[in-house]
Amino acid sequence: MREGNSTFSIFNFTFLVALCCAAAGCFDEPTPAYKTVPAEARVYLKEMSLADLKGKVDVLKAEVVDYLNLDRNQLTNVNEVASLAGLKWLRLNDNRLSSLPDLKALAFLRRIYLKNNSFAAVPEQLKDLPSLTDIDLSGNPIKEIPTWLAEKTGLKNLSFSRTQIKSLPKDLDAWKTLKSLQLGDLNLSAEEMARIRKALPDVAVVF
Repeated sequence: MREGNSTFSIFNFTFLVALCCAAAGCFDEPTPAYKTVPAEARVYLKEMSLADLKGKVDVLKAEVVDYLNLDRNQLTNVNEVASLAGLKWLRLNDNRLSSLPDLKALAFLRRIYLKNNSFAAVPEQLKDLPSLTDIDLSGNPIKEIPTWLAEKTGLKNLSFSRTQIKSLPKDLDAWKTLKSLQLGDLNLSAEEMARIRKALPDVAVVF
């Protein structure tokens, strides 16, 4: 590789990382990390046509559940989840949720996946979760990103693809340490995309 092409190559590498991230799905927990959760601490209730969790209280034992998969059900509320104090991974993709319960007890929650629900706004219940690193809100009718989320530190991967967001908050300094930011299929102007790229030069941003 010639020295004169170093800048171009670095750009290409970043671009390829972003593409791979989009193709592989940054918000599917990495297999090695996932396997660190003991088998007895994983609860799978996906694709069961559940309208609520009232009949599953015996399965949701707060002292053992680290990982909970509730993808592809018909849930409109997940109140029972609020008591799972040890929870680290929570998958709620493809349900009918428009709000979340008080999640303050989930101090260890790292990843929350809320793709393809009915959230009209970013749930404020995520605001005070100290361990949160990954949030997927793609496929929801969200129109804006609140200031508190733009100021939240410790985040690694965010997705707002296929929402109704047209611009990001002005101050993105807290997001400079992100690994990935997915903004696919948004109605962003060329100027806004350029501003985001400039503000987050080391982040794999996918438009």
